[in-house]
Amino acid sequence: MTAPTTEKDAVACAEEPPDTGARHKLTAVTGLAALSLDAMASVAYGPEAVVLVLAAAGGHGLGFTVPVTLAIAGLLAVLVASYRQVIAAFPEGGGSYAVARTHLGRRTSLVAAASLVLDYVLNVAVAVTAGVAALTSAFPGLYGDRLWICLAVLVLITAVNLRGIVDSARAFIVPTAVFVGAILVLIVVGLFRDAPVSTEASVGHASVLADNATTVGALLLLKAFASGCSALTGVEAIANAVPSFRAPAARRAMRAEVALGVLLGVMLIGLSVLISRFGLQPVEGVTVLAQLADASLGHEWAFYVVQFATMVLLALSANTSFGGLPVLLKLLARDDYVPHVFGLKADRQVHRHGVVWLAGVSALLLVFSGGDTNTLVPLFAIGVFVGFTIAQTGMVLHWRATRQWAKAALNGLGALLTGVSAVVVTAAKFHDGAWLILIALPLFVALFETVHCAYGRIDARLGGGKIPEPPRRTRSLVLVPVSSLTRLTSEALTAAVSLGDEVRAVTVCHPDPEDQAQTEALERDWALWNPGIELVRLSSERRSLGRPITAYVRDVAAAHLDTRVTVLIPEAEPEHLWQRLLQNQRGAVVAHAVRRDTDAVICRLRFRLSD
Repeated sequence: MTAPTTEKDAVACAEEPPDTGARHKLTAVTGLAALSLDAMASVAYGPEAVVLVLAAAGGHGLGFTVPVTLAIAGLLAVLVASYRQVIAAFPEGGGSYAVARTHLGRRTSLVAAASLVLDYVLNVAVAVTAGVAALTSAFPGLYGDRLWICLAVLVLITAVNLRGIVDSARAFIVPTAVFVGAILVLIVVGLFRDAPVSTEASVGHASVLADNATTVGALLLLKAFASGCSALTGVEAIANAVPSFRAPAARRAMRAEVALGVLLGVMLIGLSVLISRFGLQPVEGVTVLAQLADASLGHEWAFYVVQFATMVLLALSANTSFGGLPVLLKLLARDDYVPHVFGLKADRQVHRHGVVWLAGVSALLLVFSGGDTNTLVPLFAIGVFVGFTIAQTGMVLHWRATRQWAKAALNGLGALLTGVSAVVVTAAKFHDGAWLILIALPLFVALFETVHCAYGRIDARLGGGKIPEPPRRTRSLVLVPVSSLTRLTSEALTAAVSLGDEVRAVTVCHPDPEDQAQTEALERDWALWNPGIELVRLSSERRSLGRPITAYVRDVAAAHLDTRVTVLIPEAEPEHLWQRLLQNQRGAVVAHAVRRDTDAVICRLRFRLSD
């Protein structure tokens, strides 16, 4: 490396440190944009979920909208405080999985990981279908093509994330800012209204309010609370993806977590206050958020801005999963619970295999549901409550070990609340498809265990963790399959004599006259060429290429027990990808047969063709 030749060069070198990948990581602001879209977008359906449940008790039940929302906001505060501590205690990321692995044992950590994987995958499918549903509500003519639109949106989000999490965050800053700004303006303007400015959005739509209902039971309030907690999905995403932040990663992630909690809490409480202030009633075919925008801003351009921002953010909220799940899969790969390929990073600090896997599974869910949100929603949010409960239970043990009883009590309260919510949501949605989650969770845990056992067996066979025997030199024999005399043959034999003590060329001859004539011609040309290497003819009664070569390899290995046999397979590599279709794939056939039936070393020599 050349040293700076001038003082100016030295200063420039000092000001420009080597690229360590920091520019491909998140700041607090870009982290908020990349990892909070799920939570932010939940204000579009969280308050509505509460109202729809309370509507079963009539107008009297709707009066409990604000108290229930305040309880949800209180739980949100507990979760934000808890995950802020999770970030500090587990800066390597992983959220509830990392907490459970440390404090609750391996099996519980796998349950947490399985619940997170399910939630992340379902979040992508629900977010995309919900965003497209908002689009088709505005343009009914697109309804028949909703599945293709969903898949197109998924491809777009995947492509952005394959460019790097920072690029995706930058792309989503503007939609996030527009949505949050629109909701805050809606709330502030609405607080200064004495009555709705407009009710045009709900005119002509049937009310879903129950008739003659005058009592509100504790079970109904608990169900409303559990349904409204769907607004809390995504709170854990920042804690799961701490390594994606720039240094100091934990501090930036904690700032993003607090900002998310404040914004989400303000929006949830503000919207619930407006629901009570305007006495809104849920109607079929119109969202509660649309009614609030209509009541506060009027049925003009501002109303459509809110709707369009909601539609865009719902569709893009799938990005939360693309930011969190690949990091979780990396941790699972490090612990041998998923294939190690999920731990690899691309040039832009992207866990590309995790992104592609998430996109593929989500696409299957979209096809399965036909792009219909209602098919997927019953499966959503159960997994995240399981993760919430496990994480906070683990943090109770964490604080108990250090005798910080106040923090332990806070996390214990959170664990109790989220645990109750998980049970209530599962029971309420069991017949709507929640039973699938109860089956999928243990299946994922079993899959993790299977992969872990497989890696354990591989590690035992390889002697992992033990000092191996020192290397020793053995006699080596290199076999080179040939079918004609070309430059490729010469290059293969040149490589072979560099690798082994002895080299033999082998050719397979079949009984038909044409093949016999071709083999005899090769033997005559070989004798004239005289490369100093023996050409061995292998006769085969069947039109097979791999079997006679593997049989010869076994015979040689049996006759020379102290010899290392290597099969060097020469292959031409075309200049253009499409030209590979012109090849006969003989090399791949031989390599597969030798790998399957012998212990010989396989070496595939690529000879690049160029004009």
